[in-house]
Amino acid sequence: MPSRRLVILGAAAAAAAACARVPASPAEDVALPVTLEQAFAGRATGAGVFRIDLTGRERRFRARLDGRLEGDRLTVVEDFFYDDGEENRLTWVFDRAGPGRWTGRRDDTVGFAEVVETGREIRLSYIADFESEGTVTRLGFEDVIWLRADGRIINDAIVTRWGLPVARVRFEMIRS
Repeated sequence: MPSRRLVILGAAAAAAAACARVPASPAEDVALPVTLEQAFAGRATGAGVFRIDLTGRERRFRARLDGRLEGDRLTVVEDFFYDDGEENRLTWVFDRAGPGRWTGRRDDTVGFAEVVETGREIRLSYIADFESEGTVTRLGFEDVIWLRADGRIINDAIVTRWGLPVARVRFEMIRS
């Protein structure tokens, strides 16, 4: 019977090998130029999945987003509806920090999120106290957000815990 330490180390190594810490950029021929305000000002709806790498367990969700740009501040209200019946509302407030750069806070973030627009993608990095099924877990998120030619906005994320990649998120939305 393997020791508990060996099992934990093996699981951590498998998770680290299973995915990178930062999502890959979209292929240049599929991504159109996009900015944070283009992606999130106005209304959008979408669907996504949170997938745990080690177990393959998935949690699917739908979301409605409503974004308002006022000067150099973008506020995005996100309403989430999970397939298991759980619902929650989170609000992002992003402030322009310079050309192609924003900082942001959401109800559950620890500190500030850093946002960088590179032209064909948006990189979003933050730590959040993620609440799910009555428990709170501190997770790191590294997102890449991009615009497909068909108008869909794609948000791919690598989720870390204690610095190790443990999950992935894929969220696809369309403007309403």
